[in-house]
Amino acid sequence: MSQTPLLDRIKTPHELRELGEADLPKLAEELRAEMIDAVSVTGGHLGAGLGVIELTVALHWVFNTPDDRLIWDVGHQAYPHKILTGRRDRIRTLRQPDGLCGFTKRDESPYDPFGAGHSSTSISAALGMAVARDLNNGTNNVIAVIGDGAMSAGMAYEAMNNAGARNERLIVVLNDNDMSIAPPTGALSAYLARATSSGTYLHLRDYAKQLAKMLPKQWERRAARVEEYTRHLWQGGAWFEELGFYYVGPIDGHDFDQLLPVLKNVRDATQAPILAHVVTKKGKGYAPAEAADDKYHGVNKFNVVTGAQVKPKPNAPSYTKVFAESLIKEARKDKSIVAITAAMPSGTGLDLFGAEFPDRTFDVGIAEQHAVTFAAGLASEGMKPFAAIYSTFLQRAYDQVVHDVAIQKLPVRFALDRAGLVGADGPTHAGAFDVAYLGCLPHFVIMAAADEAELVHMVATQAAIDDCPSALRYPRGEGIGVEMPDVGVALEIGKGRIVREGSKIALLSFGTRLAECLKAADQLQTFGLSTTVADARFAKPLDERLIRELAQNHEVLITVEEGSIGGFGSQVLQFLSDNGLLDRGLKVRCKVLPDIFIDHGKPEAMYDVAGLNASGIVATVFTALGRADEIGERA
Repeated sequence: MSQTPLLDRIKTPHELRELGEADLPKLAEELRAEMIDAVSVTGGHLGAGLGVIELTVALHWVFNTPDDRLIWDVGHQAYPHKILTGRRDRIRTLRQPDGLCGFTKRDESPYDPFGAGHSSTSISAALGMAVARDLNNGTNNVIAVIGDGAMSAGMAYEAMNNAGARNERLIVVLNDNDMSIAPPTGALSAYLARATSSGTYLHLRDYAKQLAKMLPKQWERRAARVEEYTRHLWQGGAWFEELGFYYVGPIDGHDFDQLLPVLKNVRDATQAPILAHVVTKKGKGYAPAEAADDKYHGVNKFNVVTGAQVKPKPNAPSYTKVFAESLIKEARKDKSIVAITAAMPSGTGLDLFGAEFPDRTFDVGIAEQHAVTFAAGLASEGMKPFAAIYSTFLQRAYDQVVHDVAIQKLPVRFALDRAGLVGADGPTHAGAFDVAYLGCLPHFVIMAAADEAELVHMVATQAAIDDCPSALRYPRGEGIGVEMPDVGVALEIGKGRIVREGSKIALLSFGTRLAECLKAADQLQTFGLSTTVADARFAKPLDERLIRELAQNHEVLITVEEGSIGGFGSQVLQFLSDNGLLDRGLKVRCKVLPDIFIDHGKPEAMYDVAGLNASGIVATVFTALGRADEIGERA
């Protein structure tokens, strides 16, 4: 008779903590198999979660979650955590409409004390929770789990510096799955990790520090150097010690015999704060992931046996690929063109650029602030930097965009991938705000491609702009299959185009909603409403002549964009107001993303929710005409 799987007995970590230590490897094996099977159905982030199976089990077994706060940085690795915290029955809804979020989310579970999505936030959040605990006379632990990639961002070190200066009781688990700061070397390493996390060792270290402070200054400095040298002999981590953390490790993150005693020691220690360095292997336990260069970081649905991913045949090239290939063509003509990415070479297409121009491609790590000012420095010396950064991630560097680029009018070229709604990654990754937050800045040129052919021309346009910063936005996913130009031709700055002529209704699109505007025009024609469709191309500078003509020759003007309020439509309204073009009774409406964060789903379904589809545009026209009852409210 087969034994009931241990995982079937785990509804929450309370049941997990009832298991004996000897049961944990078997539970980890079952958890790994469950995660692989679930992600094969839904797609998502696989490799990171596989790498922290044992660590996840150990953390929930050693610590009293959710009273002890466990914060996962980014959240790519949180699927095993979700399975163990009451969400196993929904794990196959991951990243699906009305299903589980692909990241940690506060309103999804009490075991998710802090939401994630962007990297390098966990230590700051954990420090805030630790200080709040102390102010409320609490006794719970606060644990932040952060990956080595996320440690490349300055925010992580700002938080550690603050925590070390405060001497706050806080635990940081560094999940090292790539750079191997100091990889474990078998039994000796395991012994050292246990020894350096023990209460005796920590008390001796603390005593030595206090003693050094009482010595004369020259003796104190000499004693500190001796103590530091001794630590180097025993173990690495002096970098973290300088920030005020007690360093423990490295330990093998897949070996419970190492993990459990160290985590227990860290839990019971009174010294603060502590960093435990855990070395793991991304994709661990699934051969296809371990063999892949990216360790199956993000996958489509796949065959569990073979690892082969289900990749639908594209109808058209992706916008990301079109951007990369267009930039390569421009760079062949101009040696001053360089490309910058913040740890997203494949996501932005710059892996293709880098293959041809390795010396002109710069991956600065998860450091968007640095990326922007680095690009500004390049531009100040006559280079032509293209900073390819997702729209949502550029938000992290807004001060640098303002201070280091816009004020100095430096010709940094921002390529904003993932503009608009992005689907399964949800609101944390939606490129909703870039037109609003860039459009208010002087000296910026802002473009949006209506299709993949326009994207080719806009890359050429950016390459030609050499007296001010520019931003080009385009969405995730495939184009619409238009005929592609052989080479890009620079557009006239601030010049839009008429795509279809009409007489009563004007639809002015900015971005890839142009296709929906054309569908809406077809529908409006069936109601006898002759419709002009225009592609603005530029949100800044506006094509003032085009907008004036649309305003003067039509009864209704609808702007349509894949962005928030305060963006393109607001720029158009400002122009109409300033020039008295609203005085003659023109009916103007701005179609923008609603004032909500739209949860993950299929992109087109999300745009349906937003009303940024053909039927929503038609409904807005009829509402503006005062004839909403004729068609029903479909916006």
